[in-house]
Amino acid sequence: MSHHDPELDEVTPKESGSEITIRPRGFHIVWGKDTRYWQLPEKGKEEAAELKQVCWLEITGSVDVEAGKTYSIEFEVSMKPDAFGWSGCPVFMMAKVGKKGKYTWKKITTLDEKRTTTTSSSPFLIPDTSSRLIINPLDNNKLFFGLYEVWSGKWKGGLLIHKAIIKPIQK
Repeated sequence: MSHHDPELDEVTPKESGSEITIRPRGFHIVWGKDTRYWQLPEKGKEEAAELKQVCWLEITGSVDVEAGKTYSIEFEVSMKPDAFGWSGCPVFMMAKVGKKGKYTWKKITTLDEKRTTTTSSSPFLIPDTSSRLIINPLDNNKLFFGLYEVWSGKWKGGLLIHKAIIKPIQK
């Protein structure tokens, strides 16, 4: 598989207690270097990564966080008007703390359903605020997270990945 390796300058500098934003070039994207499957923004541009077509959606990232704090993880995405292959394809977000950590996961309402409840091509957050993916790194400060649809085998396209947001949550 061809991968797009993350670029560190695409992760916002972390200040204690503030949210962390990861732009598309800061992700590890399976098939990301192959322009048949993905169109990545140029370095330094705040544009979305465009999924042209894949049957294996895997977008991952990692950031340093403060152990003992609680965080939510969201992706800001949108769908092109000609998006295809999403009907009946559940997308999952997963996160873990440390390389050996146990995954916490959240099933996302199918993106096709999300597209019908938002204005055409307007960005929206997944998961929505009523079902956030929450993680609490107790003893490690490395947070690994991702967005996946690797089970259906269906070809899909038209998804735009704008950014991921890691937010500290006040208890």
